[in-house]
Amino acid sequence: MITIQLIDDCKKGKSKSFQKLYEVYAEIMFKICLRYLKNTEDAEDVLSVGFTKVFSQIGGLDYRDEKSFRAWLKKIMINECLMHLRKQHNFLMVADEEAETIVFQDNELSNLDSEYLYQEIAALPTGYRTVFNLYCVEGYKHLEIAEMLGIKEATSRSQLNKAKNILKERLILMQKKDERRRV
Repeated sequence: MITIQLIDDCKKGKSKSFQKLYEVYAEIMFKICLRYLKNTEDAEDVLSVGFTKVFSQIGGLDYRDEKSFRAWLKKIMINECLMHLRKQHNFLMVADEEAETIVFQDNELSNLDSEYLYQEIAALPTGYRTVFNLYCVEGYKHLEIAEMLGIKEATSRSQLNKAKNILKERLILMQKKDERRRV
């Protein structure tokens, strides 16, 4: 648990406090980075850059509680992931006209095994995976996602729906394989 004293010590530049803060949050922030970047090396690089930014900005942080601190930290890591993705990838966005034609029922994914779902999300194309994570996992609205990625709101909707449709197809395939094994 992070205390106000630890944050104050970080603000004072005490290196042991930075180390303790890193130890407490590195693993969970790494998992967030990995969810966006898929590649361990890239996730480690972004985690490093993210913590460097955290340490450089912590002096201006108005610490209220651990929950708000964690949200602040998470936002920095997600933004660093998005900056990395912008540098590395074209988000493979679809045309706006396609956004309204894609339909998906959210309840079709509700019974998935979480590890299987994580693997399938990680296998999505970068643009689909990014929008899916921002919308479904982080809870951002399409307008916010569009602003973050520099795309149109309709494109964000389209990317999300395409991601869900790919996941649905893979789920159906998995169910068919399971049925064949049982026979």
